[in-house]
Amino acid sequence: MAQDKTIGLIFIEGYADWEFGLLSASTGEWFPGRVVALSPGGKPVRSIGKLMLTPERDTAPDNNSDLDAVAVIGSDGWAQADAPDVAPLLKAVAARGGVIGGICAGTLALARAGLFAKAAHTSNDRGWIAGLVPDYQGREHYRDVPQAVVDGRIISAPGSAPGTFATEFLRALYPDEAEKVSEMKAMFAKEYTG
Repeated sequence: MAQDKTIGLIFIEGYADWEFGLLSASTGEWFPGRVVALSPGGKPVRSIGKLMLTPERDTAPDNNSDLDAVAVIGSDGWAQADAPDVAPLLKAVAARGGVIGGICAGTLALARAGLFAKAAHTSNDRGWIAGLVPDYQGREHYRDVPQAVVDGRIISAPGSAPGTFATEFLRALYPDEAEKVSEMKAMFAKEYTG
């Protein structure tokens, strides 16, 4: 029986509505655990679709010592020069063996934190990530693929791959539940086979 896990989802202004739903809904419904919404400063943020979200916590490492995993949800805000620095939280969770994920522009936060230094990863495009974080370590490990890439406890995905991002994130977080993850993946894949 899998143990309860706590996943922190980091949102900033303009977050992408479609990038976290499957991951969020699956935790608690099919996998034991809960999801905690985080934002820099704990401030409410509005999505691309104008959905207002009021986070439970800020992104300070000291306020999130219970997190088993963190996923950075994409937003055009991550591509800005004044993007929030969430590296301290990402590094703290990684240091204790947690799962770290980034999807779409959320991958920029992982690149800035140095988490791709030794990890295979992907993003929206090789030139896109290198253009926005030109000095990021590990750019030679970039994989130009349309689905999520997993390297140990690091999961990355382009914004067009929320399904594989969710399933691979859950597979890394719940290694004893691989069969359940495969069932979930097969269930959602049926949509594209008809």
